[in-house]
Amino acid sequence: MARFLAYIEPVAGRLYPLIPTLQEIARRGHHVTVRTGVIQSQLLKSIDIESDVLSPELAGFEPKDWQARTRFGALIAALNQFGRRAQPQRIDLDDAINTHHPDVVILDETSWGAAAAAEASGLPWAFSVPSPVPIPSADAPPFGLGLTPRHDAIGQLRDRLAAPLTLGTLGRVIAHHVNPVRADLHLPPLHTLEDFYLAASLILAFTSEPFEYPRRDWPLKVSLVGPGFWEPTVESPPWLGDLHRPVVLVTCSTAFQNDVRLAEVACEALADQRFDVVLTTGDVKLSTAAVPSNIHVEPFVPHTAVLERAVCTVCHAGMGITQKSLAHGVPVVAVPFGRDQPEVARRVEVSGAGVRLPARKLTTARLRTAIEEALGLRAGAERIAAAFRNAGGAPAAADSLELLVRGPSGGQASLK
Repeated sequence: MARFLAYIEPVAGRLYPLIPTLQEIARRGHHVTVRTGVIQSQLLKSIDIESDVLSPELAGFEPKDWQARTRFGALIAALNQFGRRAQPQRIDLDDAINTHHPDVVILDETSWGAAAAAEASGLPWAFSVPSPVPIPSADAPPFGLGLTPRHDAIGQLRDRLAAPLTLGTLGRVIAHHVNPVRADLHLPPLHTLEDFYLAASLILAFTSEPFEYPRRDWPLKVSLVGPGFWEPTVESPPWLGDLHRPVVLVTCSTAFQNDVRLAEVACEALADQRFDVVLTTGDVKLSTAAVPSNIHVEPFVPHTAVLERAVCTVCHAGMGITQKSLAHGVPVVAVPFGRDQPEVARRVEVSGAGVRLPARKLTTARLRTAIEEALGLRAGAERIAAAFRNAGGAPAAADSLELLVRGPSGGQASLK
């Protein structure tokens, strides 16, 4: 039996994709402990996963990136917010290692200070990556702007010019925060985004091709295991069983980003249409007093129950709800507002599994058109669903993590 310690930011979208893997590791007889936020720790204990709480200055997280003026600016703001947590993370992970004595450490990809501490510990450690993988590739455009893949001469020139502004900027932001921590630990500085990710023994990417751009040059440390799906057990509202028309699911972000406009435009676009609409708002509040009779609004509804009947999802292009929809063969209208969402939305478009509608172009008429177009892309969504099933899921992730225990220095997981 090996001991696994997961150190995860107190953000649902960072924890939930990993939970099936943690459950699979425990099912195989290993010991699993998670250090995360207060609410997340309570949730894990309710499903019989041992957990304790991050240090007080790390135990909560309120996104501020939605205040940025541009989509890329929002991504930079989010990185800086994570970066300011690096120094206390180093101390906190040291404490977690000394308390739990793990054989393997699993880290959220945004836990940069913890990554430095894990490297300094000498233990094998893995990054959990529930977002598009930002490692540069000759087969994919540089991460950050949601660029369309192009392999002609113009595309190659565009990518060479864009890379210093996108990947280069992201690498510099991370280095600014993490290199002082690394210096304190007598570790060499990191200079690029690739350096940062490849410092790990294993990169667990919770996605798969062809939703993720197919690449010939994946590093051996990257294991594409497909999405991890988990959601809290919440009783479905009684009215859900009374819906008899085609269902459209509309969702705002679970991590606040002020995307209330998505909900408002969806109400206008779908009012009195031929659909029953389930709208989950998260923490945003609808300003409209009257909601059309065919639209059912809740802060949260178990998405799986809705997706089993849905014909389309309209969402903010969050990686979690996007991949969950596609895993059910449901095409997506992806409306990115910031963070990694431009990258996710572009992957929806390129994979032929839905429609990308930039937030700045979001209007009632355009959303109606996008939904009608997405309805014709069910075959593309089902193709992605099949690829997700074939990626291996939690058993494949657990296999890769077990290799870290067996190898003399953690070893390397092969590409899945």
